[in-house]
Amino acid sequence: MKDLITVIAKALVDHPEEVRVNTVEDERTITFELSVHPDDVGKVIGKQGRIAKALRTVVTSAAVKEPKRVSVEIVS
Repeated sequence: MKDLITVIAKALVDHPEEVRVNTVEDERTITFELSVHPDDVGKVIGKQGRIAKALRTVVTSAAVKEPKRVSVEIVS
């Protein structure tokens, strides 16, 4: 899952070397915290949040067999 988010984010940004994905896991959820270069935050979020929503949809679909709920947060 972490690799999927990293590959997608690196394709979207101008500074792919600064893409970081941190995993925070508790008893019910797995949260992936995506951080990018400050200039690239808008590219990852997209107009009206469309790219962020699409990224979350892809990750949620890929995690269908996970026993826990999966979410993606964009950290600036």
